[in-house]
Amino acid sequence: MPTLTKLFTMEEASEHNTKDDCWVIIDGKVYDVSSYLDEHPGGDDVLLGVTGQDATDEFEDAGHSKSARDLMEKFFIGELDTTSSSIPELEIVKKAGKDIPQKFMEVTKQYWFVPVAVVGISVVVGFLYTRKK
Repeated sequence: MPTLTKLFTMEEASEHNTKDDCWVIIDGKVYDVSSYLDEHPGGDDVLLGVTGQDATDEFEDAGHSKSARDLMEKFFIGELDTTSSSIPELEIVKKAGKDIPQKFMEVTKQYWFVPVAVVGISVVVGFLYTRKK
């Protein structure tokens, strides 16, 4: 009978971001490395710097050995649920982005004289400069 793998959302994993409760995500798998912090050859700072987030790039960049990859299985607690909704911060940016064209038009209408003044001054300065020569 196959064992069921627990699924975690990115939001759930990101809540585990302290020295006493340290989770990292590597290649879509979630690892609880809280008990390994003191033993990590690169020091606990390395793991704490990526706790609660996807650390795949950092893990691959460090060039871990096969034995390190085998050791990871000891800390495996589940997989990242990729079917869950997007990260909340992205939704906030998306909502704020809808107002940008409207706000731009309001500012453009309110300060129309600024570009007109710049063009006018440029024409006068250019005319005076060419006239002196």
